[in-house]
Amino acid sequence: MIKILTACGTGINSSHQIKDAIEQEMRNRGHDVACDAVIINNITKEMMDSYDVFAQIAKTDLGFTSTTPVVDAGPILYRVPMLAKPVYDEIERIITANGLK
Repeated sequence: MIKILTACGTGINSSHQIKDAIEQEMRNRGHDVACDAVIINNITKEMMDSYDVFAQIAKTDLGFTSTTPVVDAGPILYRVPMLAKPVYDEIERIITANGLK
């Protein structure tokens, strides 16, 4: 199972929209994924390090460095397929490059 983290200011709206979109698209592409949506201020290094991908909505200084790959997922919120496709492609590239299943 591939674990993906999303986050926004409240952990309620934007992060859940991105979470749902990523789960659906990655499953359509044949990947077993589980996304979690959290409040951005609650992310710790230990939390981040337990995920395979961090799909951030906007560039954020979390105050620590992590080896978890970061994907700028904000374009998914525009609901324009040609803007979202590069985000999904990058997530899939990370999945494939790291041999995740």
